[in-house]
Amino acid sequence: MSSLISAVERLSEAKRTVLEKYLRGEVAHAGQNARAITPRPSAELAPLSLGQEQLWLRDQTAGIPPLHNESITLHRRGPLDVAILEQCLTEIIRRHEIWRTTYDTSNSRPFQAIHPAPSTFPLLVMDLRSLPEADREGEALRLASEEAQRPFDLKRGPLLRATVVRIGDEDYRLAMTAHLSIVDGVSVYQVFPSELARLYQAFSAGKMSPLPEPLIQYADYAYWQRQWLIGREMQKQLDYWRNRLAGELPTLQWPNDHPRPTAQTFCGAVLSFAWPRHLGDAIKELSLRAGVTLFTSLQSGFTALLHNYTGQSDVIVGTLSPAGRKRSEVEGLLGYFLNPVVLRIDFTEDPPFNELLRQTQRVTSEAISHDDLPIEFLARELLPKQDPSRHPFFTTAISLQPPMSPIGSGWSVTSMDAASGGAMWDLYLAFIEQSTGIIGRVQYNPDLFEARTVTQMVEDLQALLATAVANPRQRLSKLAGRRCIRKINQRRSEG
Repeated sequence: MSSLISAVERLSEAKRTVLEKYLRGEVAHAGQNARAITPRPSAELAPLSLGQEQLWLRDQTAGIPPLHNESITLHRRGPLDVAILEQCLTEIIRRHEIWRTTYDTSNSRPFQAIHPAPSTFPLLVMDLRSLPEADREGEALRLASEEAQRPFDLKRGPLLRATVVRIGDEDYRLAMTAHLSIVDGVSVYQVFPSELARLYQAFSAGKMSPLPEPLIQYADYAYWQRQWLIGREMQKQLDYWRNRLAGELPTLQWPNDHPRPTAQTFCGAVLSFAWPRHLGDAIKELSLRAGVTLFTSLQSGFTALLHNYTGQSDVIVGTLSPAGRKRSEVEGLLGYFLNPVVLRIDFTEDPPFNELLRQTQRVTSEAISHDDLPIEFLARELLPKQDPSRHPFFTTAISLQPPMSPIGSGWSVTSMDAASGGAMWDLYLAFIEQSTGIIGRVQYNPDLFEARTVTQMVEDLQALLATAVANPRQRLSKLAGRRCIRKINQRRSEG
């Protein structure tokens, strides 16, 4: 392990770039030695992947909001032929079994029920041009939110819904809601928009599909994953986490606005934000000088903020590792390849920010080298007692979304546009890097936080990172970021 740590500390710019791409699910990890993924035995039921199974199990809980509804919006500036768009979606669904899959059980075990390709995928069209121009964006978001809050029937399906919303003469939205078990960031930002744009261009010209047929399907990966992980690899990764999470795990004493319920409510709301371009450029420049990834810098700022809020020297946050994307065979597949992993950061010595960057990169690199075991499995193995009011390991999480693939002018993609009403964690911070700067979305539990508190947290994080960029050698105790907790305590005393 020491060799891994020292190697990470000496990352060249090229290797740092590769690590960042892997963290964002953009490239496969070449070091995973295992047999190639091939088509599964046709006589056997298709199992769920380990990640899918955890989502499926959680969705069996009665009375919780639709936790796993993902809102995806493909924006189109320019002319749009809805019939051709339907043809493109139909072809993508034919190509990718996972987008025509539901879940059933046999002997109490779930399996993937893969349905025949549909002859067409009809799209509902909502034309908002009759509304005042100033009201159209709000109405489009309202419609998307209604869809995001409508639960899926995992047995009957389908697990994908789509509507075309026309905002202007040449301004369209393809508003989609998908169950998380069939998508991830790479699916949303790279595979799907790239295939859709290439198909739309070909079909508009009366040509055939230019896309090669997939050699394997998501269910083949799920079958392979279970075969590969059984045995020595599972024990090796379990031993790592047993050591990493030894001792009493810290409970983040987050400054809630409301008392924590006795059991998780899983309620959720979404808040969006955008940072000035100069700050994003400065954070990226600092990352380059320090030899760390952009995600490492953002994550370091976030955990430093939590440390400043709580005064705790042992802080745990989570992130979504693209664990299943390690294999080159799955790079072009749609599907869910994510696994939440635990990132434990030590603030005992009040380190300068530049030392925190190095520690954070080490911790993250180690975690993604042992990221295949589902976090729920680790909880069962490592935590004899669990608090029903909290996630077993962490209550806050952070991620950096993959960049959108170049797909030509006129197209763009966003996600988490609409709130489904559900949230897995107290607070989940998702960053998106764009040419205009860094934007983000915060999914938070309104049973714990007021929107103004979350807004203040984002502002505090921005201030902390601006201070860190200006002087990365400054110790964390001197960085900005204590305003929010003072305001919360003031409101409590006044209330």
